[in-house]
Amino acid sequence: MLQPNRYWQTSMQASSLSQADLLNHLIDEAEAIVIGIGAGMSAATGFTYIGKRFTDAFPDFIEKYGLLDMLQASLFQFEDTQEYWAFQSRFCLLNFFDQPVGQAYVDLKDMLEGKDYHIITTNADNAFYAAEFDMDKVFRIQGEYGLLQCSQRCHQQTYQNEALIREMVEKQSDMKIPRDLIPYCPKCGATLEVNKRDDKGMVEDGHFYEQKERYEQFLKENEDKKILFLEIGVGHTTPQYIKHPFQQMTEKNEKALFVTMNQKEYFTPRNIRPRTVRIDEDIEEVLHLANNK
Repeated sequence: MLQPNRYWQTSMQASSLSQADLLNHLIDEAEAIVIGIGAGMSAATGFTYIGKRFTDAFPDFIEKYGLLDMLQASLFQFEDTQEYWAFQSRFCLLNFFDQPVGQAYVDLKDMLEGKDYHIITTNADNAFYAAEFDMDKVFRIQGEYGLLQCSQRCHQQTYQNEALIREMVEKQSDMKIPRDLIPYCPKCGATLEVNKRDDKGMVEDGHFYEQKERYEQFLKENEDKKILFLEIGVGHTTPQYIKHPFQQMTEKNEKALFVTMNQKEYFTPRNIRPRTVRIDEDIEEVLHLANNK
């Protein structure tokens, strides 16, 4: 738990506060807030990649391939492009075009109203759009399930075709879409795929770099302020995007505080532990209680 800190008044009363109250006080006290959102945030609000949500949407793929979770399945090497798009079209509808509003995202947005903040997320789902965040304050570093890119990365441009995705879902049969629905790159003729980062990287178009520039500018403008680095539901799958940078920036700025919301405990460098807070209660519940104080 937070140790007494001359820059953070909340540190003096942290032990007597509930986790929801503690979060509220820290947000109010910060001069700037950088929020990192990982898969745990969406999972906490019901957008899980395992369990009933997975088995209801993909029983045929699970039976054929023994797939264990939706996220890993989205990276699976299917037998051909028709089967790839049969899976991915369902995946994109479920996790983007038809994804409902998540209460945890709404609560977070309301808590940040009037604050100086920016968000970086490794999630590629639709949760921020659905909750009506100011998308100029969100950097989607891992892509978007609603966008398409050239599978050969021949040019840095993404495309969106919701109507085509819906047609793929409607007309697929025996785990394959009709051949004439396969989308092709207008530049090189290769097939298109979902815009998300894998071991080959991903297409980073002009919109991506606009997001990146706004995020980096926010960090630069606030690098010496009393800044709260708040990571929510961030695991250790891709620590190079949120967890490690947040910890490194906390180390460089003695006025910074690193707060991690996660029921699972991860390693924290020894030299920032006195300026680290771990909130380990249910993410959705803490955010809802904090927003309704």
